[in-house]
Amino acid sequence: MPERPGYRLKRALLGPPLVTAELHNEKLSNPVALGVLAPDCISSSAYGTEQMLTQLVPAAGVAGFALVMPVTGVILALLLLLTFCYRDVVSSYTRTGGSYAVARDNFGPRVAQVAAVALLIDYVVTVAVQTAAGTDAVASMLQLLLRVDIDRQKLWISVGVVLLLCYGNLRGIREAGKAFSFPTYLFAGAAGLTVVVGLVRLAAGDLPRLSGADLHASGVVPLGQPGGGVLLGASLFVLLRAFANGGSSLTGLEAISNGVSAFREPRGVNARRTLVAMSCLLGFLVLGVSTLAWRTHAVPHLSGTPTVLAQEAHLVFGRSDFGNVMFALVQLATALVLYAGGNTSFNGFPFLADFVAEDSFLPRRLTVRGHRLAFSNGILVLTGASLLLLLATGGNLTKLVSLYAIGVFTGFAMAGAGLVRRHWVRREPRRPLKLAVNAAAAVASAGVVVVFGITKFTEGAWLVLVVFPLGVWLLIRTNQRYRAERAALELAPASAESAGRPRAAVYVLVDRLDLAVVRALHHARGLRPDELRAVHFALDDKRADRLERAWRASTAADVPLDLVACPDRRLHRAVAEFAGRAGADRLTDVTLLIPRRLYGPLLGRLLHARKGDSLAHAAGRLPNVAAAIVPFDVGRAVRQLTDERAVTDVQAVTDERGASQHGSTEAI
Repeated sequence: MPERPGYRLKRALLGPPLVTAELHNEKLSNPVALGVLAPDCISSSAYGTEQMLTQLVPAAGVAGFALVMPVTGVILALLLLLTFCYRDVVSSYTRTGGSYAVARDNFGPRVAQVAAVALLIDYVVTVAVQTAAGTDAVASMLQLLLRVDIDRQKLWISVGVVLLLCYGNLRGIREAGKAFSFPTYLFAGAAGLTVVVGLVRLAAGDLPRLSGADLHASGVVPLGQPGGGVLLGASLFVLLRAFANGGSSLTGLEAISNGVSAFREPRGVNARRTLVAMSCLLGFLVLGVSTLAWRTHAVPHLSGTPTVLAQEAHLVFGRSDFGNVMFALVQLATALVLYAGGNTSFNGFPFLADFVAEDSFLPRRLTVRGHRLAFSNGILVLTGASLLLLLATGGNLTKLVSLYAIGVFTGFAMAGAGLVRRHWVRREPRRPLKLAVNAAAAVASAGVVVVFGITKFTEGAWLVLVVFPLGVWLLIRTNQRYRAERAALELAPASAESAGRPRAAVYVLVDRLDLAVVRALHHARGLRPDELRAVHFALDDKRADRLERAWRASTAADVPLDLVACPDRRLHRAVAEFAGRAGADRLTDVTLLIPRRLYGPLLGRLLHARKGDSLAHAAGRLPNVAAAIVPFDVGRAVRQLTDERAVTDVQAVTDERGASQHGSTEAI
């Protein structure tokens, strides 16, 4: 059979289809797993400190650079607590799912939907944040190195990156292998070298610092009143806002628990070691970037570029040729790891959606693998949601971060609370310590959610606070619908209706007499019903009369044709009422056969009304009525007729030429 144009286009764009037998899970060594699963977490160090400074510097002026250190200390303490919590998660749950699996196991599937919505929101925001931050890194390099300003194009660059990630994942790019580890290690090496060289220069006393005109340049975040200090400027509320922004540094910490099934055996042990390595690397980078920001006074810009990390790299390595090369390396590594961090969501979101859909809380379409064995529907949903978010915020990183931490820390809180319940009902070694650590992690994470919701409410957190409960409600309603449908289907075989009826009646709906109707009649005869009739709903009396005369003169005349008046042209209601009357005695099984003429996918929609499906839906909802479509491929019939005419025309021309040549011979 010829392939449809749509499928041929899909094959050209995505490549040949992969068969299910090619689906396999690649097990990762610890170094590769760190590179593959850590980009989202490690890359957050590129913007976490900057987001703290966007709150502190306008409130406290130059003192804000010093205040970033205690805020960083609190964030690192929270990182330590969450690391211990998630070590427990990966030890106890070696399946994909993370906090959703923990909540589902300990609180049941309904409560687990809180974690599901938190993770789904986190994945969507992660794509937007990571791509916007990556584009800021590229823009910073061009601005400081080449004096090229691309601020107006940043949004569309981010949109293009998201579409590119979507396309790559639809083609079946796997998040496994050394190629995906490269950006993580490149960034860790480049950013780590920046921190080390900067600290060495700081110890030597020759680390440059921005001051004076640089801190008041055009586009810089406005500084607060000099000498205002904590009492006048950076109040407790401002510190909480800075802490909420800095909490974005901990996003991605759950990535190891979501991908623990990809580790080699023993999975729990290997996942724990990789988690600790990732947390240590993140802590070192966050502390190092904050220390350099404190000492260099690298200040955020309103447009987001140049970034704080870009300014630090520029100051640390200087403006020599070697310094420019190192600066470009740091920025390219930052952009790569941020884009790679966005790609982790394209692997996590579809698998989590599949996991939740298998529990019947999301549409089951999300469980279907596509052309290249990827969960294509989940990838498309994630792409659409992240693009809407980018467009709504203009790709501004500060606005996006305002939406970030609520979903992330809700997941953290659910994981900690679930582990508390798990250890409470089990008698395990070191039970009191595990209870204390996980309870502290749950309370601290819930506190961050509260702080974030209050301090960031007017900056966009209200949207998450509205969407979050609405999402949980929708997931639970979806599950209730699926459960009700499953209950109805399970009860159907035991009902009286399934035992069969003593009489069967088949009615073929006829709008005109042609081969499509003839085929439907042939199919109806094969059903051997007790009663077989053709039915025409008369919207036009003159047309109905012509059809009746043609019917009597045709080979279909052995099947009675009934004309049903439909003066108000409400065809769907007339069909349903007719079917209801035919089965009103509840002793008759009524079957409606509806001929459907198949045309070309585009031309058919433009030139022909397609009412068959809607008519079948209208009648098939009645309790003792079945409606079926009988297709007839008009497009193929047209092609056959065209081919036959072409053959006939060629034969006629050949005969004409033969006759002409014969006449010429006789004349000679």
